[in-house]
Amino acid sequence: MQKIVVVGAGQAGASCVAKLRNSGFDGPITLVGAEPVPPYQRPPLSKAYLLGDMTLERLFLRPESFYSDHDITLRLGTQVTGIDRAAKQVQLADGALDYDALVLATGSQPRRLPASIGGDLDNVFVVRDLADVDAMAPKFTKGARALIVGGGYIGLEAASVAAKLGLQVTLVEMADRILQRVAAPQTSDYFRALHQGHGVDIREGVGLERLLGDQAVTGARLSDGAELPVDFVIVGVGIAPATALAEQAGLALDNGIQTDAHGRTSDPDIWAAGDCASFPYQGGRIRLESVPNAIDQAEVVAQNIMGAGKAYVATPWFWSDQYDVKLQIAGLNTGYDTVVTRQGDGQTASFWYYRGDRLLAVDAMNDPRAYMIGKRLIEAGKTADPALVADPGSDLKALLKS
Repeated sequence: MQKIVVVGAGQAGASCVAKLRNSGFDGPITLVGAEPVPPYQRPPLSKAYLLGDMTLERLFLRPESFYSDHDITLRLGTQVTGIDRAAKQVQLADGALDYDALVLATGSQPRRLPASIGGDLDNVFVVRDLADVDAMAPKFTKGARALIVGGGYIGLEAASVAAKLGLQVTLVEMADRILQRVAAPQTSDYFRALHQGHGVDIREGVGLERLLGDQAVTGARLSDGAELPVDFVIVGVGIAPATALAEQAGLALDNGIQTDAHGRTSDPDIWAAGDCASFPYQGGRIRLESVPNAIDQAEVVAQNIMGAGKAYVATPWFWSDQYDVKLQIAGLNTGYDTVVTRQGDGQTASFWYYRGDRLLAVDAMNDPRAYMIGKRLIEAGKTADPALVADPGSDLKALLKS
């Protein structure tokens, strides 16, 4: 009977094992996770969970009983030390697991500050897993001085929680503007104003020279010579795919674990899904860091292990929650040359990205209608008349009929 082992008990790993069982696979399934808790949602960690609005149990993707009820073996708190492809074994610190099909859902890991500039001082945190957030949570006390390094979505979400809890927040971004890598200047302007309105000190075009302190961080020296007193630091300078196991096993890498359209790696018995996987997309290759991609790709891999022969067709979408603003993003804006603004009331707005006359993506702030219509247009390969988009009095639904 075929044995399936899934390494990585995050969103992709949990989705894969559930899909296998729901699709009728009745062989042994083992899900191996490095953390001591069952698979859980990561996005609320830096928002609702950190704010104290969500309990640990509500973070869990499924009750722990789901896995035993569906005869899925959970190996939690377990480190995988290697893969023996010839023997078809996953090597653990305390033994080995045989597999017929292996799924790598190892996710990604946060980039950290180098020790040479104080990155190893106490009270310097990243936001990636439950242990990270549990460690930093006691520091979120009113009046505490927090430094956020990095003006991407993780940094901005952490800043919004800190500001809501009454901390003194400074955010530094080395690039010319926050969100420069992922969004248009219009979106950057929107979120800069939002954060400044909540008292966050945003410093753009300013890098971190080094953190100060002997054992624990006490301050920071910035690239413009400014020095700040600091009680703790959150580092949000991006993530990298977790490919160490794949590299050790000799699998092909390309900005992640290289897969074909079905999710199969360069070894026909090993598959990959989620943040760690690089897959074919529109004539090139892409790696997506999002919950929807992790779920959808892992479910396609599960079906293909069972012989479906189904290509994974990504429909990228993302979201971010900051204060009382929900940002929803449809599509990928890579290569845009025009941005059209649709201004709503108050904090409602959307920015529509075009390359030539082709609609690529939509950033929608507190505007679920703009998001859903943009998403449907992009998925259908349709565009949207920029003049209609820009007119706040126009009916966006009409775009779907054109």
